[in-house]
Amino acid sequence: MGSLMVQGTTSDAGKSTLVSALCRWLVRQGVAVAPFKPQNMALNAAVAADGGEIGRAQAVQAHAARISAHTDMNPILLKPNSDVGAQVIIQGQPIGNMDAVAYHAYKPVAMQAALAAYRRLSERYPVVMVEGAGSPAEINLREGDIANMGFAEAVDCPVIIIADIDKGGVFAHLVGTLELLSPSEQARVKGFVINRFRGDIALLEPGLRWLEERTGKPVLGVLPYLHDLHLEAEDAVDTRQVAKQAECLKVVVPVVPRISNHTDFDPLRLHPQVELAFVGPGQPIPAADLIILPGSKSVAADLDFLRKHGWDKALARHLRYGGKVLGICGGFQMLGKGLADPLGLEGPAGSVAGLGLLDMQTELRAAKQLTNVTGVLSLEQASVSGYEIHAGISQGRALAQPLVYLHGGGMDGALSEDGQVAGTYLHGFFEQSATQQAVLRWAGLARAEGMDYAALRERDLERLADLVEAHLDTTQLRLLCGINDA
Repeated sequence: MGSLMVQGTTSDAGKSTLVSALCRWLVRQGVAVAPFKPQNMALNAAVAADGGEIGRAQAVQAHAARISAHTDMNPILLKPNSDVGAQVIIQGQPIGNMDAVAYHAYKPVAMQAALAAYRRLSERYPVVMVEGAGSPAEINLREGDIANMGFAEAVDCPVIIIADIDKGGVFAHLVGTLELLSPSEQARVKGFVINRFRGDIALLEPGLRWLEERTGKPVLGVLPYLHDLHLEAEDAVDTRQVAKQAECLKVVVPVVPRISNHTDFDPLRLHPQVELAFVGPGQPIPAADLIILPGSKSVAADLDFLRKHGWDKALARHLRYGGKVLGICGGFQMLGKGLADPLGLEGPAGSVAGLGLLDMQTELRAAKQLTNVTGVLSLEQASVSGYEIHAGISQGRALAQPLVYLHGGGMDGALSEDGQVAGTYLHGFFEQSATQQAVLRWAGLARAEGMDYAALRERDLERLADLVEAHLDTTQLRLLCGINDA
């Protein structure tokens, strides 16, 4: 068994991307590999093959490794539902909400869950590629650390540290991070990777030599900046667009504070016929053909936020002018007449009025719906696939006209009688080309084309593996992964 852990000097240094790249590179070499992140804090999630919830980034990494996603790959997932608290998910299932102090006390239990999941993966795969979280040099989080060096020390795993040169200060980031580690942790660091470099590498080489002399650690390579790399973000909203055709559908997504699974919108953001705009606090909702209410980890609080910003009035005006509205998961729940949270799962117990655009009521319950599904869209009978992650159960007359007929006899979502308002519980809704086209035509784009999102993801995973081959010390990486070439 071999393992290698990728840690970063900062959040968004490129840890998730590098783990994806290394997984695809290894599997191309004929080495079976599994991704692993002991603790993840993110609101982008996926449903694993064994029916539990994991971070979306680990699902992408599993795809890179050409294996099915499993809850062992991300045994601890923290989903923030306030500024001071989060829902804690262990081995794919929620165990409750905790504030930071309570979770700190719970960490020893969480660490045992992480170690057990890691051992199970290690028994199944010759290489486990581990991803850290944030930075190992966050002093306030060192005690009881699960996410970075605390885990690496517990399983005796070598570490490489990645830093983003595009942010600036890359040498200070790497040297400073190393200096803040303990002697045993410093010894565990086997090298550095510099990410997102653009320019003439010859101008960087004096700095690389200085870094190696200053730290005694090798630079394992410098990865170039890829302008059009598109992999699902672990947490931050990706607003990048591609070149658009003259005839475009204008789509607006209001960004609420606890927006979840905003990766749902990547296929639209990258579609050449869709002009997608994320609208944040203090911004008016512009004229659009389609407004999509996204998923939310705190539906009642985000609904209140939406009203305080006048977005409910903008939705009503949009519908009066003939626009279409779609809600996904929490956004779908907002479209109903009311939302009840009797157990206080997402905030104070109680009920709030919905937007009243669909004749249904939703009640949040302790048990989550976690499942991968397929079906047929009621619009044009297009094929649909996606996954459900929600605690709410919706009931009402609106559900008699579903948006999706599920294979196996079930139904999902709703389509209003006038055809202007629709909702679904399915994440990943737009990844299938047929679904994209049907929804875009419903929203007003008569000559809608399909976009093969799966092919785009596959293309970029292959490009990342090519970068590993071309720019990193693959001989040293194989040794660090415990691969015996003899």
